[in-house]
Amino acid sequence: MKFRVEQRDLSKHITIAQRGISSRSTLQILDGILVEAKDDAIKLTATDLEISIETFVEAKVEEKGKIVLNSRIFGDIVKKLPDDTIFFNVKDNHVNIKCQNAEFNIIGNSGDDYPDLPLVIEENQFSISKDLFKAAIRQTVFATTQDETRPSLTGVLLEISGGIINFVSLDGYRLALRKVSTTSDIESKIIIPGRALNELNKILEDKDEELVVSMSHGQAIFNLGETIMFTKLLEGQFFNYKDIMRNEHKTKIVINRRSLQSGLERASLLAKEEKANLVKLSISDGEVIIKSNSEMGDVLESIMAHQNGDDINIAFNSRYIIEGIRIMESEEVEMNFIGSLNPCIINGVGDDTYTYLVLPVRLAQDDF
Repeated sequence: MKFRVEQRDLSKHITIAQRGISSRSTLQILDGILVEAKDDAIKLTATDLEISIETFVEAKVEEKGKIVLNSRIFGDIVKKLPDDTIFFNVKDNHVNIKCQNAEFNIIGNSGDDYPDLPLVIEENQFSISKDLFKAAIRQTVFATTQDETRPSLTGVLLEISGGIINFVSLDGYRLALRKVSTTSDIESKIIIPGRALNELNKILEDKDEELVVSMSHGQAIFNLGETIMFTKLLEGQFFNYKDIMRNEHKTKIVINRRSLQSGLERASLLAKEEKANLVKLSISDGEVIIKSNSEMGDVLESIMAHQNGDDINIAFNSRYIIEGIRIMESEEVEMNFIGSLNPCIINGVGDDTYTYLVLPVRLAQDDF
């Protein structure tokens, strides 16, 4: 195998391929990247048998072939080489790498030993702009659970129906829902692992270019153009989230998002982990009073808001409510309450594409 390739291009695509390598892999060959020299390109492949990535780099190929190179060593060498043409020459698993005055000789493994990626027959397919998909990941994946005993909740539900794509995540304490319009008429429902979406998010660029998403039995394929990611889908039934998305409310407030976020973040400084990061909200006469206390002291501050409906005292885990408000973009948010023991539903004012629901912490009224 013999080829030459530009350092900058190769380094970028090695970084992309490394997203498919897991530190938990028990097969040594999966610590490597499969390098295949084809007609006018180099294909880099990495997999942990759950996530697989193929990415293509333009190159001048003199001799075709394939070899597996240790991901860390391969990546470190290429990143440290000058921004110039790199020459690769492979014979009997011995790899010679030259760039300007630098020369490396390393040993690889036979490409024939690398596992084949699953053969995927694409059934349903739709397109979505990369920046929209990236935003949907950012606004939902943080609310997945890390609890492996509830595997379906470690991923994000992608539900396509009636020209709308719903991205839904929940962990038992909060729920995030992002809606995106689509021209696709397919009807489908899949659960994408949170880890796969996190890795995809790091690869996706904030561009108004099309991402093609394909689905088949147990697999999803994300085609970014030069790069394709495959992921196994999660099995099992996703929670019927529509049952908890209530429309009737007894109290509604509209409040400045940044003021609320800052107040909650200050209150959380004295909220203790062992007390569920507790912050208390007392809403009365258009005023939101935020309180928190611990053995170190207490904090109290008030924020004016537009209130409709009953006064209410309610408490939350500060981390859960802050994380949802932080990723909203509206200047003002609308908070809807049924009671102190029922979920709070938060939307951006003028933005019906994103909904965040957070469960309260049960407290006696005397504790306020």
